[in-house]
Amino acid sequence: MRETALAALQAGIGHVVSTLLIAVLFWAAGAAIAARFSGWVETATSAALVGFGLWVAVGAWRELAPENHQDHGHDHTTEKGSRMALLLILGSSPMIEGIPAFFAAGRYGAWLLVVMALVFAAATTGTYVILSVYSAQGLGQIRFGRFERYGEICSGLIIVAVGIAFWIWPVV
Repeated sequence: MRETALAALQAGIGHVVSTLLIAVLFWAAGAAIAARFSGWVETATSAALVGFGLWVAVGAWRELAPENHQDHGHDHTTEKGSRMALLLILGSSPMIEGIPAFFAAGRYGAWLLVVMALVFAAATTGTYVILSVYSAQGLGQIRFGRFERYGEICSGLIIVAVGIAFWIWPVV
């Protein structure tokens, strides 16, 4: 559970930082430029989801290959690669839809923006950690049979499908 909480905390911090960095960049560049490149950001996000999903699915598929099964237990590199993929997916996906709230609050002063950023950071990382830890505890008590063997491949393919869906039907 400690590793789960730490990974969720890292993903939450990455999510907060990427969102706030994009907000600062858009603010600095101006609304006209932000509007001009918003389609690019959506496309890049979709492409990243497809790429990360394929990375997870292909890595899991390769792990199932007979030559990778040795008597020493499980492969720690694949485990670390899966965690890294998850952290990159969650941590590098900014909350674009929340950025206008920061723009609107900007006219009330820098202190309100700082308070909003701190509340956003605490709420996001707290939610990531709490939901991840309790979900892992609950899922640890359930056995999924044959699905456990192919679950990571399915997860990767679902991420790919979400990326493709957002690519085809961008969020307006």
